[in-house]
Amino acid sequence: MVSTRSAGQVCSRAERENEGFHWSDWSPKVTRLNAPRDSGAKLIEPPLPLAASMAATNKRTVAGADYDLQGRSLASLAAEARVQLLAEAHRYTRGYRDVSVPTSPEFVFLAGHQPEMFHPGVWFKNFVLARLAREHGAVAVNLQIDSDAMKTASLRVPGGSADEPRLESIAFDRASAADMPFEQAAIADRDYFESFGQRVAHQIRPLVAQPLVEKYWPMVLKRSRETDNLGSCLTQARHQFEGQWGLETLEIPQSRVCDLTAFRWFIAHLLANLPRFWEAYNTALLEYRRKHKVRSAAHPAPELAAIDDWLEAPFWIWSHDDPRRRRLFVRQQDRELVLSDRAGVQVFLPLAPEGGADRAIEKLAELSAFGVRIRTRALITTLAARLLLGDFFIHGIGGAKYDELTDQIIARFFCLVPPGYMVVSGTLHLPIAGQLPDSNHVQDLRQRIRELEFHPERFLADISAPQSPDGQPIFTAIREKRRWVSTQQTPANARQRCHAIRWANQELQAAVSGLRELWTKQADEAARRQRSKAILASRGYAFALFPEAALTNFLLPELEISADSG
Repeated sequence: MVSTRSAGQVCSRAERENEGFHWSDWSPKVTRLNAPRDSGAKLIEPPLPLAASMAATNKRTVAGADYDLQGRSLASLAAEARVQLLAEAHRYTRGYRDVSVPTSPEFVFLAGHQPEMFHPGVWFKNFVLARLAREHGAVAVNLQIDSDAMKTASLRVPGGSADEPRLESIAFDRASAADMPFEQAAIADRDYFESFGQRVAHQIRPLVAQPLVEKYWPMVLKRSRETDNLGSCLTQARHQFEGQWGLETLEIPQSRVCDLTAFRWFIAHLLANLPRFWEAYNTALLEYRRKHKVRSAAHPAPELAAIDDWLEAPFWIWSHDDPRRRRLFVRQQDRELVLSDRAGVQVFLPLAPEGGADRAIEKLAELSAFGVRIRTRALITTLAARLLLGDFFIHGIGGAKYDELTDQIIARFFCLVPPGYMVVSGTLHLPIAGQLPDSNHVQDLRQRIRELEFHPERFLADISAPQSPDGQPIFTAIREKRRWVSTQQTPANARQRCHAIRWANQELQAAVSGLRELWTKQADEAARRQRSKAILASRGYAFALFPEAALTNFLLPELEISADSG
């Protein structure tokens, strides 16, 4: 069902329920989804055959929406945004590889991730994205979320042997400034950057003979001669690999999406209506925390703040001269909005809650030209992707759980059924399964050692032969313990009973010392092997650490199924 309310009206909870808004009908039950545990296992929820009907429903919802954004309907703005997105994604992608996609697609399918060397389970999303696009005459676009901060410029790489593995963090560049977005992260030390592939291969080669990094990193270095942006080098080389494997998808950095004219109009609308959006956002967030019993003030996202007459907006702002992300704050001043990071940057935007946004769009373009960046934060990035940019979005598990909150914001602010999305993930371990230690029973061994302390008699096969160190027969201690255990405890005998049982247990310890020593050694060895297995069987290792054959065996069947069914 589609809302017919104007942008200035609030959609109440009762009204949403009366209109049949049940966003859980359109999104997976993500709170119960977990990453697959077994290597090679994949998660796709809901099933792939439902994607086309969900995309069609999403498209009808947006196309029929009677929601006003500064004088423009959501339907018309979304149509324009998709045209601009595809044009810019074509332009960006063709700067480094050839791609063949439909010119008049039925649907636009989207996915996204930070521009980094993610693990194969994340990469699997791109292959499902390509499959769906091929099957349904759609264009697939992967968003590089370069507004996110680059937390580290290194990879965790295992080395050593399967029995004694060790982890090392290997840097591919010198440390970047704190909270610097990928969009601003240039290569700082080229010599260090160029040696990364060799350093990684040397570390992991005892475990993986031919890691993909040996092919991948030369492609990264080739791209680095065209652009010094670190994230772009990593993603463009990865996308070239996908082209070699048959994927026909487009890519575009989120920074370029935020600079699209239609997207700026969307940003302007949220800023112009920030008090209403602020209320919808925080109310939905508090409801989410109550529902899921979340106590942390930082999860799944912090509340938007109100400081004096400033309201926090769900955007980042920074300048080219100081490329550290800061929260954007806004206040209304006559017919203008004052935008500030409250740390030195302050700009004025000609914009009011009612009326057009043409002048504001021009001003945003001017600010960008002068090096001021305004970028969407995580929840708004996917909100806009689902409402404005595409017909169907593919999430990983983490993003999908957060987007349960996004669903509530969409329903509350736009009075729309939230567009449905898909959750895709997978698990792939480094291909050394034959050398991995078997599963052990550390907990069981520790429990048996504890039993030796409190119930040693259970482990004595012959109680008549062994003697305790002072000559007292073991069976005497056992007999005494059994007598007191079978004696009902009373206030009068409690102290004596406790001391007698404790004495008997102590008397029997020498007889089971050999078992204790044996089981302690076994438990320590099992714990060591368990730690080794935890290192080797992590699902979080970057795709560049895997051999190409292991990756293609894991990833390409999705594409082959698509080709067979197409």
